[in-house]
Amino acid sequence: MSATELQSAESTSTRAGLGPRFTAQLASTGLANLGDGILQTMAPLVALTLTTSPVAISLLSAVGWLPSLLLSIAAGVIVDRVDRRHVQVVSLVARAGVLLAAAALVAAGQLSMPLLLALVVAYGVTEVFADLGASSILPALVSTDQLATANGRVMGVQQVANSFVGAPVAGFLLVLGAGWGFGTSAALAALAAAVLWVGLRGSYRPARTNQDQAGSAMAEVKDGLRFVFRHRVIRPLVLAASLLNFAFTGYFAVFVLWVVGPGSAMGLSQAQYPLLTLGFAVGAVAGSLCTEVAQRIIGEVPLLVGSLTLSAALLVVPALWPNVWVTAGTLVLIGFVNALGNVVAQSLRQRLVPSELLGRVGGASRTLAFGLMPLGALLAGLVAELVGLVATFLTTAGFALLVCGYLAVALRTAELPGQESVADRDQ
Repeated sequence: MSATELQSAESTSTRAGLGPRFTAQLASTGLANLGDGILQTMAPLVALTLTTSPVAISLLSAVGWLPSLLLSIAAGVIVDRVDRRHVQVVSLVARAGVLLAAAALVAAGQLSMPLLLALVVAYGVTEVFADLGASSILPALVSTDQLATANGRVMGVQQVANSFVGAPVAGFLLVLGAGWGFGTSAALAALAAAVLWVGLRGSYRPARTNQDQAGSAMAEVKDGLRFVFRHRVIRPLVLAASLLNFAFTGYFAVFVLWVVGPGSAMGLSQAQYPLLTLGFAVGAVAGSLCTEVAQRIIGEVPLLVGSLTLSAALLVVPALWPNVWVTAGTLVLIGFVNALGNVVAQSLRQRLVPSELLGRVGGASRTLAFGLMPLGALLAGLVAELVGLVATFLTTAGFALLVCGYLAVALRTAELPGQESVADRDQ
C-alpha cells in the first residue's frame, strides 16, 4: 500500500475500531483455524484405524514439523516479494484441495498411512505460507498503536477455534465418517480464502528497495538473517522465544506421564486429561484480550519480561504440588501470562521490522523456533528417563527462568521507538 493509503487506513482504524479490513482478516483466520482444530484432532484418530505401530503414529506428529523447519526461510522470501493477500488466498485454496483429496481417498477406501503422512506434509506446506502471509500483512491493516489489540484478538480467535470448537466438532464429524471431517475442513479453508478475496481489497505487496529488487533470493535470505541477528531488540526476542519454546515443549511432552494413569502423581484418566489442559487455552484467550490494558498499565517491556518470567516460574507448581485443582489453576495462569508475553512480542516484531523484511524475519524466527521444539521434546524424554519427572520439570523451569533473565538484561538498555517502524541495528 502507498504511504497515503496507509495513513488513511490508520486514521480510519483509529476512529472506528480496527476496521473492516482487519475484520475480514480475523474472520478468515478464525475459519482457517477451525479447520486446523478439526484436522489436528482427527488425523491421529484416523491414523489409529490404519496402523497400531507407535513409530508410525509418532511419525505423523514429526512430519507435521518438517515444512516449518525446512521451508519457513524460503517462504519468507516469497512473502516479501509478492502480494501478501494473494499468498494467503492461494495457500488456503491449495489447502482445500489437499483436504478434498483426503476426503476422496477416504470415500474410495484408498487412504493408507503413507498417503496420510503425505497429506499432513502437504497441509503443513500451506500452513507455513498462510501463517507468514497473515502475520506480515497485519501492520498494513491497523495503525501502529493498535497492533497489540489486533494481535490479541487474532490469538484469542485462534485459541477458541482450535481448542474450544475444533476438537468437539471433529469428534462429531468422525461419528459421521472421516470423509466428512476432511471435507468440512476443506470447505472451511475455501471459505477462509473467499472471505479474504472479497473482504480484503487492495494491493498488499510490500514496497521494495532498489537493492532488494536487484538481489538474488539467497541475498534476500541473508538480509533477513542479518537483520534478525544484528537488531538489538529482535535478536534477543527471537532467541528467547525459541529457547522458551524448546523448554515448554519439553516440559509438556512428558507432562502427561505426571498426570495420567494409576501410577501417576495425579491419577487422571485419559478422558480427563484434555479437560485439565483446556485450562491453558482458557487462560490464553483471557490473556490475549487483556494485553492492551495490561500494556497501558505496566509498560511494554516490563509486561513482556514479567509475563514470560512468571509463566516459567509457574512450571514448578505441578511438580511440587501435584494436586489436580492446583494444577488446573496453574495452567490457566500459565496460559494467561504466556499470551500476554506472546502478543507483546509479536506486536514489537511487527512494529520494529520494516515491512519489506517482515516475511524473511518471520521465516527465520519460525525456522529457529520450530527447529528447537522437537529437540526439546526428545531431550526432556531422555532426561526424564535418567533422573525422573520431578527433576526434569524443575530443570526445565530453571532453564526457562535463565532465558527470561537473558531477555531482561538484553532489553534493559534497548531504546524502543515510540510508535515508529524503524530498524535500530547494531553496527
